[in-house]
Amino acid sequence: MGPEEYVPLPRGASGPAYIDGVVRFGSQSIGGAMDTPGNPPRFTWHTTESPAGRSYFYSIAAYLIRVGAEPQIIYDPESDLLGQLGPLTKSGRALRNDGGRRTNREGKVNIQVEVLGKAASPWTKGFDPAKKPNFRKLLAAGRAHGIPDTWPAGKPPASAAAAAKAGRNRSTWQSKGGHYGHSQVPGNDHWDPGAIDTSIVPGKPSSSGGDTGSGGSTPTGTYTVKQGDTLTSIAAARKTTPDALAKLNGLKDPNRIAVGQKLKVFGTTTSKPAAQPLQPFPGAAFFHGGRHSPVITAMGRRLVAEGCGKYKSGPGPNWTNADRSSYAAFQRKLGYSGADADGIPGQSSWDALKVPKS
Repeated sequence: MGPEEYVPLPRGASGPAYIDGVVRFGSQSIGGAMDTPGNPPRFTWHTTESPAGRSYFYSIAAYLIRVGAEPQIIYDPESDLLGQLGPLTKSGRALRNDGGRRTNREGKVNIQVEVLGKAASPWTKGFDPAKKPNFRKLLAAGRAHGIPDTWPAGKPPASAAAAAKAGRNRSTWQSKGGHYGHSQVPGNDHWDPGAIDTSIVPGKPSSSGGDTGSGGSTPTGTYTVKQGDTLTSIAAARKTTPDALAKLNGLKDPNRIAVGQKLKVFGTTTSKPAAQPLQPFPGAAFFHGGRHSPVITAMGRRLVAEGCGKYKSGPGPNWTNADRSSYAAFQRKLGYSGADADGIPGQSSWDALKVPKS
């Protein structure tokens, strides 16, 4: 196993900065490092106080950017659209400070989620997580960061009056990881997200998905990770979920698996997971000024996921100096030095980057 098989993470983080397949909004530069990375990780749930739906998903995201009140995540429970306005490993900007304490930067991570909906009409009513793969991805990302499936301050209040009566316990907020409503954060006076169903948020990994310890099936063998495998593809072949396999194998980051690694698996061991299609190396001559291709975008996204992105905006389909600088950073990560880290992809480094087919 070479070091190139692993996804690097910012200091103090243990899970992904980005969720695969999300819509990315804006510059992705909404906050900074956490003030108290030694404190437990948490989700903070908001509602947009707007209707749900695809059109609102895009317009509300634009509004949050315009007013400088971005969370890391925006989610539409109607369409299952999931968007990121910034990396999960940095702070959002959707909370007020608690005096001199910056609540946005509380904990190892503080993943803030704006859900399209209204506090007075909890969005979890009639919501079926089994039919919402992006919602499940969101919870899995939180679990990868170590966020426990608990509500330390209790269930979110059902009204503004109930929120005022319950108060906002500063000691609980600062010392306990888990899920919080905006209504439970010290220094804030909103009462969203309302009385959402805490069996759905945070919910539990499906027992039918092989979540041992929750009445699920037991492991029946091992699987050796092959080139192009992802935990998602392995889980799909076993009719289970990535987070269940991650828990079974003690993986803090579901993306952090290596070729040759042996994983405990559920179900039969004869089925072979479908490998994620990877973009073949297009040749060094492909990468030059004026090149416009979705391959460049896919490459840039992988460089960002590897912690090597040097982009002020993007990445995008045009080959730029930012792409070259980012690729040079990735080459240095692989151990290249001097003239070898020139920012122009070669066959070996390209294979290590694992760019998905565009």
